[in-house]
Amino acid sequence: MNANNIVSMMEHGSVHCSEGGHFSFRIVGPCCRLYDREELPWPCSRLAWRSKEPSWRRIGCRFVPDMAARKCPSYSVEIIQPGSKPIPTVLTLFSRRFAPLMQEWWYSRHPSSRSKFNLSPPELIPGSI
Repeated sequence: MNANNIVSMMEHGSVHCSEGGHFSFRIVGPCCRLYDREELPWPCSRLAWRSKEPSWRRIGCRFVPDMAARKCPSYSVEIIQPGSKPIPTVLTLFSRRFAPLMQEWWYSRHPSSRSKFNLSPPELIPGSI
């Protein structure tokens, strides 16, 4: 298994340093980073608008998982800076990658993942991935 693969979540309330060491953050909880298609410019952001535009403009779900953040964990965090109030935001750790089973739990498309009992990922055995 790659040492960079995520097999467990960061604990609620734990404090971590950013990759560059510029700030610290406190974990509030895991989250799924969604892309809001209603925020796209209308009809398109291109300067040269043509008659054949993509069909995703008004068809399908409004919120979809963000493709850029799909293989990396996202957390709701409070950024901690000396001398100021904690700043709530969503932080995606692009330097870390999910193990396959953890990615399936975090961004699952299966209907069973919507169960109210699916609050945490299944127990992962390090040698099974």
